[in-house]
Amino acid sequence: MTAKSAGLALCPVCHECLRWQAARPDAKQTCPRCGATVRQRHYGSIGRSWALTLTALILLIPANLLPIMTMSQFGEGEASTIVGGVVFLVHHGMVPIALIVFIASFAVPFLKITGIVVLLLSVQFKWETSPRQRTLMYRMVEYIGKWSMLDIFVIAILAKLVDLGKIASIEGNPAAVYFGLAVIMTMLAAMVFDQRLIWDATEKKENDDLRK
Repeated sequence: MTAKSAGLALCPVCHECLRWQAARPDAKQTCPRCGATVRQRHYGSIGRSWALTLTALILLIPANLLPIMTMSQFGEGEASTIVGGVVFLVHHGMVPIALIVFIASFAVPFLKITGIVVLLLSVQFKWETSPRQRTLMYRMVEYIGKWSMLDIFVIAILAKLVDLGKIASIEGNPAAVYFGLAVIMTMLAAMVFDQRLIWDATEKKENDDLRK
């Protein structure tokens, strides 16, 4: 038995357990104790999560095509993309930093977007995959989101460390802004996704099996 099937709802602010009195499951009611808005499910979360995920995917295009930083040596600078920056760092013997930039710039954003898309499709098309596995995937997406800004931090640190005037310097470029916005969009997409929707299909299937 779940709170939803028992006609209950939990206040997200004061955690008061309320009897659900709204006429529709996608409606809302007010908590009598703290006055907060209470919903059994955030039914608009799928649409909002899709919008934020697609926005992040679009933002990643200029983030990877435009120059993300300018590396200058002896007064001569050359703007480079993320791939160019990784190559530059490897060429100058900074392999660990290059690996961090590559993972933070490619692996983390695209793995996170892929995970969110899989979760959204599984809920919309009611995939018969393990809800435990999908919940674990959601937790992983949330966890790696903490490291999504690592690339921006690396550029900021390098800009401070490699600041030798006309001898050598590193500056951030517009792609860093697009990348930062893309990371924020993926974080919001994960936040607005209601993971309880993963278990709703399982609950419905179990109830149908009991009726049979």
